[in-house]
Amino acid sequence: MKGSMKGHEAKMPRMEDILNLPVQDPPSAEFSATHIKWVKIEGGRQGGDDIALIPFARVDDFVKGESSNAECPASFRIESRRKRSEGSISKPRVDGYLEYTLYWCSYGPEDYRDSESGIGDVSNIRPATGKGSRPGRRHMMRGAPCHGILDLDAVGTRAMYAPRISEELRQKVMFMLYVGISLDNIVQHHAEVVQGHGGPHNRDDFLTRNDVRNMERVVRNSSHKLHANDDCSVKMWVQRHQKYVFFHQDDSNADPFILGIQTDWQLQQMLRYGNGGSVASHSTFGLKKLKYPVCTLLVFDSSQNAIPVAWVITSSLVSQDIHKWFGSLAEKIQTKDPRWRPSAFLVDDPSLDISVIREAFHCRVLLCTWRVRRAWIRSLLKKCCNIDVQREMFKHLGWILYSTRSGPNAVDAIEEFMQVYIDQSVFMDYFKRRWLPYIELWVNSVRSLPVAGTEPLAAIESYHIRLKSKLFDEQHANSWMRIDWLIHTLTTEFHSSYWLDQYSEESGYFANIRDKSFLTNAWHQALHISDIDVMLDVQNLLLAKVISQTDRSLAYTVWNPGTEFSLCDCPCSRLGNLCKHVIKVAILCKNRQVARPLLAVQVYRQALLTLLQNPPDDPLVLDHAILHVTHLQHDIKGLEDLSNNGLLQPVPSEVNRQLGENLLFPRFL
Repeated sequence: MKGSMKGHEAKMPRMEDILNLPVQDPPSAEFSATHIKWVKIEGGRQGGDDIALIPFARVDDFVKGESSNAECPASFRIESRRKRSEGSISKPRVDGYLEYTLYWCSYGPEDYRDSESGIGDVSNIRPATGKGSRPGRRHMMRGAPCHGILDLDAVGTRAMYAPRISEELRQKVMFMLYVGISLDNIVQHHAEVVQGHGGPHNRDDFLTRNDVRNMERVVRNSSHKLHANDDCSVKMWVQRHQKYVFFHQDDSNADPFILGIQTDWQLQQMLRYGNGGSVASHSTFGLKKLKYPVCTLLVFDSSQNAIPVAWVITSSLVSQDIHKWFGSLAEKIQTKDPRWRPSAFLVDDPSLDISVIREAFHCRVLLCTWRVRRAWIRSLLKKCCNIDVQREMFKHLGWILYSTRSGPNAVDAIEEFMQVYIDQSVFMDYFKRRWLPYIELWVNSVRSLPVAGTEPLAAIESYHIRLKSKLFDEQHANSWMRIDWLIHTLTTEFHSSYWLDQYSEESGYFANIRDKSFLTNAWHQALHISDIDVMLDVQNLLLAKVISQTDRSLAYTVWNPGTEFSLCDCPCSRLGNLCKHVIKVAILCKNRQVARPLLAVQVYRQALLTLLQNPPDDPLVLDHAILHVTHLQHDIKGLEDLSNNGLLQPVPSEVNRQLGENLLFPRFL
């Protein structure tokens, strides 16, 4: 059976001309006007109609394709006419003979605006229905270019008649609504922006209160619960937001549930800050409270604050299935910018498959120890009451993690730790249960991968605290076991709060409504502490004192200064966080070169020197070793560049010197 999209002209083209056209049946499930060839048939007004013939069964596929076009979605009004017997006044039967079905585009193509709009004489153009208005736009004697601001004629005063605002402005207004900005403030702000660039130029500049009110209604009536069943609700969300889903896998007996989300704004931030910068993973968040944990990918803006650029929700551990979704994300980024490449990727889980990351992003991989450091100090603060014992145990745990013993594992260091602090049974039970099975994995990763420095640790921890504050509010406790609630919260309010940070920083607007507690991380707070406020005895590096910036009569004590496992007695540090005083002392120790090399640097140095001092005997292995050392020297140069940017702990110059000497005059040649 053949069918066609019937035009809305008074005079129709000849039917035999239409039926002689070839029937087109595109292979895709849904298709639009761009997928078929249109032929102009004489008849009607204004030089004829463009007509294409498709199977009647494919009409709905065409309508769906036109309506789902992301750049210029159409909207149709459907009318049908059923045939009845000649002279009959009775209403035609529902199952009677269908004479035709008419699909009207609500926005075009004709333009019914009067000449005062600046478009010339349109007095002879009237709707074919003769009712004085067009179907789908009753009581509106103005037409519009079919897809608004995308039409080249939609400029100046004509633009105010375009059917819709751009997707970019719609998202901007929605972000404002999600963070709680009122309708009046949004309208006032928009008017100020338009005035700032010299008055209205396009449809977006004519944003009305009604536009904002409609979006406000959408936000107010939106709910995470699209279906009573959580799985069905998630599937409905995925169907409605395909543009934001870069990977989706339903839960089954063989495969775990995986959902990868990245909005347009997040994609822009990843392209902007990730290229030539660093990307970090924040994995397994909410493992105990949420139905499924969340993994976040982060980039760092010009102020070195972390920005979430993708979320992965999975029913399994991220380390087990990273190969399934990581490539899809990398492909999405490369499609937008084939030249995009980060300088480093920071992992906080040593069980991650590093080869997958290297293959996808072609960059260095660094180990980030913020998670294990934070977990240990928070547990010590809860399970050990003596502050002196806390700092000694914390320092000892650091030596376990950065074990430099010659053995293949850290068993000796762990046994010594358990014997020395055998009386701390509560913490020891926790350590044996939670960390002992994985401690060797962490130690081996510290030995094989360079370790990220303090600056990204502070930014990642700040993001962690912000995410925890948003999701783990007790008022949401009943929703923690629903995935649809997690998706909705991340992609609306939480996402919008980060958009507001960036927008306010760049434009200066809405600074008063930003959450001040998340504006800077501990690293930036440390930069505002003067050197003269730090009391450091270079002859005795057991502790340092830092004067409080709010109460000059108060000084905080930092034990084990200048290392990754320093501990402070300030309120922030007593909650298990990386505080500004610890960071300030570490920066000062580094600048003055008064502290011993950091634990991570000592491990890395020993690995390099061991390679140089113990050359292999086999000639083939020897050649490979020389090549490997050359690559190491190249990597050290790159790592020094990262260190200069605050991303990595510095590599001591003696390592470079010894490495260079052995490359010039290898003792094993």
